[in-house]
Amino acid sequence: MLLVLTGTFLANFLASIRIEVLSNKLRERVRATPFSVFRGVFGLLMAFGAARFMWLGWIEDHYSDPIVHFHYWGFGWVEPFSAEILYAIHWVMLLAAFGVMLGTRWLYRLSALTLFLTFTYTELIDLTYYLNHYYYVSIVCALLCIVPSPPSLWDREARIPRWVLVVFKFQIAIVYIYAGLAKINYDWLVLALPLKIWLPAHDTVPVLGPLFAWSVTPYIFSWFGMLYDCLIVFFLLYKPTRIWAYLTVIAFHSLTGLLFQIGIFPLVMMGGTLIFFDFDTRPQLALAPKAPIRPRERVLAAVLLLHFAFQLIFPWRYLLYEGNVFWTEQGYRFGWRVMLMEKAGTATFYVKDSQTGREGVVDNREFLNPHQEKQMAMQPDMILQFAHFLGTHYAEQGVQGPQVRAEVYVTLNARPSRLLIDPTVDLMKETDSFRPKTWIVPFENNAENALSQ
Repeated sequence: MLLVLTGTFLANFLASIRIEVLSNKLRERVRATPFSVFRGVFGLLMAFGAARFMWLGWIEDHYSDPIVHFHYWGFGWVEPFSAEILYAIHWVMLLAAFGVMLGTRWLYRLSALTLFLTFTYTELIDLTYYLNHYYYVSIVCALLCIVPSPPSLWDREARIPRWVLVVFKFQIAIVYIYAGLAKINYDWLVLALPLKIWLPAHDTVPVLGPLFAWSVTPYIFSWFGMLYDCLIVFFLLYKPTRIWAYLTVIAFHSLTGLLFQIGIFPLVMMGGTLIFFDFDTRPQLALAPKAPIRPRERVLAAVLLLHFAFQLIFPWRYLLYEGNVFWTEQGYRFGWRVMLMEKAGTATFYVKDSQTGREGVVDNREFLNPHQEKQMAMQPDMILQFAHFLGTHYAEQGVQGPQVRAEVYVTLNARPSRLLIDPTVDLMKETDSFRPKTWIVPFENNAENALSQ
């Protein structure tokens, strides 16, 4: 309902600012070079990412070897295929990436759709591998499916509608600005956490290492990171500052790539922001739209309007929940919160036979790999999923009416470890939904009070 109301508001707002003028401006035909560079770099990086995934053996580590897979809400039906089929899917993904990079007409269309389906499928297999930049890649792949088929990569005179460039610039703006807004919190700006924990650990890095050991450095990095994310898009949009802004993009993402294990995300953002450049010193006169607005274009405009309404609203859903979002993680994902906290936990599960009253302790390593256990032990929805898996598993082993509870201790940004969930709750009676999880112990409560409840 909120999404529909927002879409209606945006539609009325656009109507109030002379929608025809705006529509004609967005439909003007401009040189395709920025989009050609964008899709070329994106396709190349996606091909590299698919090849890297296979080369490092992550298909087995992430998908085929684990016994348990954690699911995104609503996507419990997504399961991994065999390792052989998954390798085939990644080869198809690699070829589709080259098709997006070089293809036109039907080849581009088929490649974009294939890239979206194969990449998004692999990312939906296991929630423990969620990353914001995977979400961003899926969005870009989806947008590539609906924009007009591009001209040849080498055609410098080709034209595309202006709105194609605007769509990708706006999506990049959302990523950066929302990442910056998420950094406006007490831990990040006042306590310089978690950078106060992370940076000193890199004091052996050549040249910059001694700088990371200074007590003031985490504060400088925290404030600069927030200002960078909030403002960089505006400097990229303004032509006189564009080149300097892009050099800042390179420096910022090179540094984060050096310090943190975030895969090819720095390269993806360095490549993506190239769409802000014109790549042509010749004067450019926009050409008028070729024809009046067609029904198909109106449908496409409505789809994009709903997409961006969702992108603007959904990250704020955490306000509907009580408590610290970094603690409860209700409304945390899909909100462009990037590298904002240092969080770790230990989870001990107990399974009780309702008939005999006997209770046993579970060895998580029997079912989970180290990465899965690490992620599960600090995220309530994954704790609930694992509890339901254990209940089903032990019921099949003969345990009558298994009850599953868990003692989960979590530390957030170097604070003392405390209980995350109520250890007396039978998790088999709880279901996952968008409703508040009342069995999460509030961040303000200490462990002793929670245990005495």
